[in-house]
Amino acid sequence: MEKVKSYIESNKNRFLEELFEIIRNPSISSETAHKEDMVKTAEAYKAALLKAGVDKAEVMPTTGNPVVYAEKTVDPSKPTVLVYAHYDVMPVDPIDLWDSPPFEPEVRDGKIWARGADDDKGQGFMHVKAFEALVANNKLPVNVKFMIEGEEEIGSVSLGAFCEANKEMLKADIILVSDTGMIAPDIPSITTGLRGLAYWEVEVTGPNHDLHSGLFGGGVANPINILSKMIAGVLDENNHITIPGFYDDVLETSPKERELLNQAPFDEEEYKKAIDVEELWGEKGYTTIERTGIRPSFDACGIWGGYTGEGAKTVLPSKAYAKLSSRLVPNQNHKKIGKLFEEYFTSIAPKSVKVKVTTLHGGQAYVCPIDLPAYRAAEKAFEKVYNKQPVPTRSGGSIPIISTFEEILGIKSILMGFGLESDAIHSPNENYPLENFYNGIETITWFYQFFEKEYNA
Repeated sequence: MEKVKSYIESNKNRFLEELFEIIRNPSISSETAHKEDMVKTAEAYKAALLKAGVDKAEVMPTTGNPVVYAEKTVDPSKPTVLVYAHYDVMPVDPIDLWDSPPFEPEVRDGKIWARGADDDKGQGFMHVKAFEALVANNKLPVNVKFMIEGEEEIGSVSLGAFCEANKEMLKADIILVSDTGMIAPDIPSITTGLRGLAYWEVEVTGPNHDLHSGLFGGGVANPINILSKMIAGVLDENNHITIPGFYDDVLETSPKERELLNQAPFDEEEYKKAIDVEELWGEKGYTTIERTGIRPSFDACGIWGGYTGEGAKTVLPSKAYAKLSSRLVPNQNHKKIGKLFEEYFTSIAPKSVKVKVTTLHGGQAYVCPIDLPAYRAAEKAFEKVYNKQPVPTRSGGSIPIISTFEEILGIKSILMGFGLESDAIHSPNENYPLENFYNGIETITWFYQFFEKEYNA
């Protein structure tokens, strides 16, 4: 393994430039204008995997964006690891808040600055380079498959059907994912739980056309005012979600588990300082770690309507819109929650408006047992590189396809993330520390060594 580490060190600059070539493709899955960029990025990943030493790689069509599939068989009797990543990224707006062009990656202050630097091109590309380092030094102890998709940021809408149609091809003993984070730069962690997600767009219609706010204001319901009140009504004074039946299936975490969860390092003052707020906010009776890890939540992700241009326009709008989401916890079904929300949200609307609710996407929560051979392998790999045992954590985020993998393929996933809260994923000035990128590559190489041993123990 010293040769593997030396290989990584001597090829660091090349690894970085190859990552930059991937990042330069504006693969924004939510914007149809970037359809060709999605295919171009998939082809770039295929080329990178072939260069890294896979036996075969191909760009496979789906009903949406293509999936990159590749494999390397070292011995059919050995266990198989299926690496999952995604090549699509979030939109870059507001563009004026970026300190450098989002698709022209650059290194400043020891970090890569670009859209996708962390989520998930930086973290996904670590796996390609870790694989390359092992193959180049004849140290790959297990079979490896890659499945890199282009729709994670829009709910992996085509990947479930792809998995269903390719069960045999995707057979593996564990799925390895780096799309999560660490507690701190010097505190590695393994994500043992992900919240689920339900996401909607709502449309509230009042009058059949925009009206003069002076002539009609006060006499006709304003859809923006009504929508704002409706959204606010979904949370009570204790920030408890008011949708009837919403909590019926929530698995309450035991006092012992809550105690263990809160032993994770957390500095509330640093947390507030980092995001520049004076006070934290959330469901009464729970700590911030609990609110973002084991409790469901409800948020408005966007709201618009009426006139938003320069200057003033005295208009009472005909329509108002919002994008709303709810993070879910284990045992909550996103389809059931979606139905409950639609029924509730339409029921609280006054007769002065009409409400339309459209479900955009959703996914189930996921929990990873800590007694899996892959979990033990991940623990040992982190210890090898960071010289300390990783902390098991529950993530407030969602990767909906992870629960789908378990449902369709019958395979558990191990979540070895190297991102940091300060990486600003989904925001302007997304970044990823070079140290995490290179440490991630090395840690992944060790995972394979330990997984073979743990699997056969």
